[in-house]
Amino acid sequence: MKPILEIKHISKKFKIFHEQQPYLSLRDSIVGLFNNKKTREDFWALRDVTFDVFPGDTIGIIGKNGAGKSTLLKILSKITPPTSGKIIGRGRIASLLEVGTGFHSELSGRENIFMNGSILGMRRSEILKNFDAIVDFAGVEKFIDTPLKHYSSGMQLRLAFAVAAFLENEVLIIDEVLAVGDLEFQKKCLGKMEDVSKSGRTILFVSHNLSALKSLCSKGICLKDGKSSFIGNSTEAISYYLDSRKEHISIVKQFDSSYQKEDFSLHSIKICNSVSDNANIIVDNLPIEIKTNIEIHNQGNYHISYHIKNDLNELLFAFYNYNSGVTLKKGHNNLTCMVPSTFLQPGYYSLNLYIVKDAVYPIFIEEEIISFNIIEGQVVTGINASSLPGYIRPKFEWSN
Repeated sequence: MKPILEIKHISKKFKIFHEQQPYLSLRDSIVGLFNNKKTREDFWALRDVTFDVFPGDTIGIIGKNGAGKSTLLKILSKITPPTSGKIIGRGRIASLLEVGTGFHSELSGRENIFMNGSILGMRRSEILKNFDAIVDFAGVEKFIDTPLKHYSSGMQLRLAFAVAAFLENEVLIIDEVLAVGDLEFQKKCLGKMEDVSKSGRTILFVSHNLSALKSLCSKGICLKDGKSSFIGNSTEAISYYLDSRKEHISIVKQFDSSYQKEDFSLHSIKICNSVSDNANIIVDNLPIEIKTNIEIHNQGNYHISYHIKNDLNELLFAFYNYNSGVTLKKGHNNLTCMVPSTFLQPGYYSLNLYIVKDAVYPIFIEEEIISFNIIEGQVVTGINASSLPGYIRPKFEWSN
C-alpha cells in the first residue's frame, strides 16, 4: 500500500529581526539590506522532517510550544511552502487550523457553509448532501440565516469544525481545535473524529490534550526544536514526550525582565517541601509550599491563580488567593500556598499561572510556567502510594 502522504526532508526557515526598525524610505531599506545584517538571523522552524502517512492512520503530533507543529500542518495544508523538501499527496486534504479561517463575518451561516466548503474543495453536491448534518452537528439551526458577525466564538468554532468534519476528503488536518469550546463540544468533536477514523479516512491531529491523543490516535510523532525526535505508536510517543519534559524540571524558577509588566513584576516561583533535608527533592509525605515572589506596581485588587495539571496535561484543579484572607499589596509580595502532605500522589505535575486584576479578567497567563516531580517519601503502614490510582490522595474524616 502506498502512503497517502509522503513527507520527505521538509525544512522551513524564517527570518528573525532583533531590533524594531524605524519607518524608512525605499532607498534606506535597500541600504539596510547591506548594512544591517546583524539585526536579523535565520530561524529554522522545521529541520529535515521525514515520515509517511498511510490511509486510515490517525496520527497525533506532540511537542512543546514552538516545536514546529503548526508550521508542519500549514505546510501540509499548502498554506505556506517549505524552504526545502517535498510532499507527495495522493488524496484531498481538508484542514481546520484556526477558528473562522475561510469564513466571512457579513455572510450568513448558510452562505459560509457553501463558501467554506468550496474553499476546502467540497463539491456543491457534497455540500447539499451533508448540509443538514453540518447544521445539526454545529447546533446553529436557529441562526443559520444570521450573519456570522452575530455568532459567538463558540458557535463559529462549531460551524467551522462541522464543515471540515463532513468533508468527503481523504485527509483531515486539525490543529488545537479542542483547546476552544466547552466540555460537551470537545466530547462531540472527539466522537466525530473517531467516526471519521473508523470510516478509513486519515487524521493528523495536534493537541496538548494528551489523553485525547492517546484515545484517538494510533501513531504519534514528537517534534523537538523543529525536528522529529520520535516516531512510533501513540503510547510510546506520549511516554517519550513526558520523559523529555521531565528533563527540564526546575523547582526554582527565576524570571528575567520580560516578566516586568505595567501592573506587576514576577521575580520567582519556588516549589519545595516545608521541612526537608534535601531542597532538590519533593516528597509526598511532607507538606509542599508554592512560593511566589511578585511585585505589584499599582494600587488595585490583584490576585494570582494556579491551575495544576498532571502528566497527561489534564487539568486537575485550580486554586487562588482570592477570598483567602491573603492579599497582594502594592510593592513586594512573598506569597506562600501550602499543599497538605499526601494530598498529591507521586508523579509529574505542572502549573499554569494566571494573574487577575479586579477579580474580573486575567492580565497575564502562562502555561506550564513551572513543573515539578513528587516522589514517594516514607512508606505508610506498608501501603505503596505509587500503586494507588488517581492523582490526589486527600485525607477525609472517618467515623464508626
